[in-house]
Amino acid sequence: MTVDTKLPYNKDYISQFSQEKSEPEWMRDLRLQALEQADSLEMPKPDKTKIDKWNFSHFKHDAPEAGKLTSLDHLPADIQEFLDVDNAPENLLIQRNHTVAFASLKQELKDKGVIFTDIFTALREHGDLVKRYYMKDGVAVDEHRLTALHAALMNGGVFVYVPKNVQVEEPLQVIFWQEDPETAMFNHVLVVAEDNSSLTYVENYISQNEEQETVSNIVTEVIAHDNAQISFGGVDNFAAGTTTYINRRGVAYRDARIEWALGQMNDGNTVSENITHLIGENAVSNAKTVSVGRGKQSQNFTAKIVHFGKESEGHILQHGVMKGSATSIFNGIGKIEHGAKKSNAEQESRVLMLSEKARGDANPILLIDEDDVEAGHAASVGRVDPIQLYYLMSRGITQTEAERLIIHGFLAPVVNQLPIESVKNQLSQVIERKVY
Repeated sequence: MTVDTKLPYNKDYISQFSQEKSEPEWMRDLRLQALEQADSLEMPKPDKTKIDKWNFSHFKHDAPEAGKLTSLDHLPADIQEFLDVDNAPENLLIQRNHTVAFASLKQELKDKGVIFTDIFTALREHGDLVKRYYMKDGVAVDEHRLTALHAALMNGGVFVYVPKNVQVEEPLQVIFWQEDPETAMFNHVLVVAEDNSSLTYVENYISQNEEQETVSNIVTEVIAHDNAQISFGGVDNFAAGTTTYINRRGVAYRDARIEWALGQMNDGNTVSENITHLIGENAVSNAKTVSVGRGKQSQNFTAKIVHFGKESEGHILQHGVMKGSATSIFNGIGKIEHGAKKSNAEQESRVLMLSEKARGDANPILLIDEDDVEAGHAASVGRVDPIQLYYLMSRGITQTEAERLIIHGFLAPVVNQLPIESVKNQLSQVIERKVY
């Protein structure tokens, strides 16, 4: 038995939705073409993970407009955990279902030409700029059925643009709050840094639908032009009822750098792709991911860095903790294309299993089409080291606390990379709840 992925949304619905959002004509046409393509495209086939029975079609596409927040104090406590409410960030956007509930950006950054807004406002006010990048250099509409459905049904997201020679010193933070337990999230995040610019972007996804079924189909495109630097942090925390497909794609040009620090803490079935193309010479990307799986969930994580430019550097670090009957696949792929001389592809994937029924699979893959390069990989799957446990317990620490210290140390290389202290603390709390 397979799940029917045919959706109850036709061309008339898509056209009406686009019109209601006052989208430019090119966006409406892109949606309609994507909807037509979706029927003929196959579903993605993640390695060693069968998704044919996963729910990708049972959801509500749109939700009534949610009210705006007059104060961050009105946020639920679990949302406030992402923020230092007493010292609220000045560059913050909160999306409540599909509605912008709160948005702020420092006037100094506005004066420098920085754009930090929801995707629908960006389409209305900066349509030509969005069109230049939207599903072109990063993720293509026709990669498979889920990318086409994303393009057709996109219903939220943000657009970030930093002009040439502008340095954004303070993080830009976005909270995507899936309040309606049945409404799907087809978010599109587009982050662009022009030549010699820099920024830090942090996003948080959260829902509470433990039983109601819905879908998150998320595409993120991060474009770093020559000598630009982008630090991207994310914490995904969808509840068990949400089936998640998330595709984060980076493109780095000459001397550019993209840093990824991702905490993937979903409780539902998840397919996650984090792929970076190092196009220019001396381009660099570090992709760091942690995940905790529990219950009966199934997860598939792929981190991939493709080297096109000479002397490019790519480093992948994946650490996962599994408990209960959870199963997870971790694919780390370094690919060096012909002509990318003197490039370096390194990767490390490690999985820690806390129960007899938990299953983890770490697959390091190197694909090398050039001779004059460096490459290396490491992978391990195992249980808590009894020697480490014995050492800590010999110092008077209980077994539970010793295991806790080992797990936090195991995940620390990614957790510590998150640039906002409140987000870092919140991720640590999520890890605590999921493991204990």
